[in-house]
Amino acid sequence: MSVPALRRGLALLGALAGHAGPVSAAALARELGLPRSTTYHLLGELESAGFVVHLPAERRYGLGIAAFELGSAYLRHDPLERLAGPVLRRLVDKVGHTAQLGILHGNELLYLVKERPAVPETLVTDVGVRLPSHLTASGRAMLCHLPAAHVRALFPAPSAFVRRTGRGPRTLAELRGLLGAHRRLGWAVEDGHVTEGFASVAHPVFDHGGRPLASVGVTLRHLCDGDACTETWPSLAEQVRRAASELTSRIGGQPG
Repeated sequence: MSVPALRRGLALLGALAGHAGPVSAAALARELGLPRSTTYHLLGELESAGFVVHLPAERRYGLGIAAFELGSAYLRHDPLERLAGPVLRRLVDKVGHTAQLGILHGNELLYLVKERPAVPETLVTDVGVRLPSHLTASGRAMLCHLPAAHVRALFPAPSAFVRRTGRGPRTLAELRGLLGAHRRLGWAVEDGHVTEGFASVAHPVFDHGGRPLASVGVTLRHLCDGDACTETWPSLAEQVRRAASELTSRIGGQPG
């Protein structure tokens, strides 16, 4: 049975996924050879289902939260976890700290795999645990590679910026500044934002289109004096980057 509307809706999602940022309805209509009225109708339906977000001020459309959740659901299947396990095990053996694989689930970070050193330390992170992504290095490693409109959709109000230790971004503007710093640095760090006395370093794992779909993170003991700590652990970050790059290659991804 042919379902033209479904095919067109999926084509719209594919077209949006192929662009680096939000796109106008007119551009999508031209790209797919659809009437404008049909394009607007389909975008409206996709928006109501959460797969598309409309940016009125820009008169453009981007992928919505539901699209990211669908991608995250794909990553939760066993193949990714089985591929990540040995990679994380080798990373732990090299650095001597706990390593985790996480994915975005809405505006939270969901941990899928965790590997511990011979003498493990007690952490709140564990398989199946969810934490606010804006507080974690693993979450921010992915967020800093998403378009600004997608980050705004994930954090639409001040209430989304929950805190655990009194540290971490409190507004969208603060989060954007932090993500920009991570992009310039080349990896994400957090110090005491999740648990006092612990810090983390993380790097994203990319899909075939160069989009962040998971992240590899390492957590270590570190007590920083206030919010002025400038430690970024470049040597540790290089080991994390290598592990994330290996997993990117194993899943057929391309560096972002």
